[in-house]
Amino acid sequence: MSNKPADINSPDTHCPATLAKHYKTLQTLFKRKNPNHQDVSQAFIDSNTIREEDRHKKVLEAYPCFKDIGHVMEELHRILDKDNGNFINELKGRWQDFCQKVQFFGVWKKTLKPPMGMDQAEQALEILRVLPSLFPSTSAPPKRARDASEALVHVLEDQEDPNTYLMKRPLSCPVLIVSPSNCILAVGDVPITMFPKDEVTEGALYLMAYYYTLHLTYPKCVATLLSVIQTEVLLDKIHERDLTSSYKKSMADWNAFIGQ
Repeated sequence: MSNKPADINSPDTHCPATLAKHYKTLQTLFKRKNPNHQDVSQAFIDSNTIREEDRHKKVLEAYPCFKDIGHVMEELHRILDKDNGNFINELKGRWQDFCQKVQFFGVWKKTLKPPMGMDQAEQALEILRVLPSLFPSTSAPPKRARDASEALVHVLEDQEDPNTYLMKRPLSCPVLIVSPSNCILAVGDVPITMFPKDEVTEGALYLMAYYYTLHLTYPKCVATLLSVIQTEVLLDKIHERDLTSSYKKSMADWNAFIGQ
């Protein structure tokens, strides 16, 4: 069973010659002084012509625009609801509403404490840490990962070097690496982009945008959680074959809690 955030295939995109031609076009577009992101957003990323382990490196080499979070969010917009000009604002609103409910859900489950005296970034990090346990998968994280939240976020310890951490990391999925002042979003062992720490409140949306843009498979240890975010926040339906028992149980518990 595969957990894919998007299944976007075109019969015209499978030819390597077509792919190479398209890469060249995209590189030309983005090298312009003021690239038209709408033109660049017509890009395709053919998930069948590049091995998933190499995909992020190949794609980012061909599409340097995807090192820009704003552009990756626009790509998510294009994939999910391209005709809705207010999509990004609506998405952020749904994520904020989801997090508020998760805060109460976590307190009820005794995995979160009431956020007294915490700033928004600290609250967001606590939510990211507990989300995998609130919407658990049946698969355990790799042995060298402390827990499933390492598939989402890692807060650097004193004197810990982010590059050293990435080289040792047992997971290859997108991750947020948080320092006292900023966040690095990385895929595999490659740092992609950096943003201010206070934007970690939207960090999960950035991760989802990279899953969709790069056509990456959800890691098994957080597949349930990411599927819940996909359906509840992104409002993107899951294929019937990916409706796992853990997803169904998590959604039943969640809907019972929020009264649906």
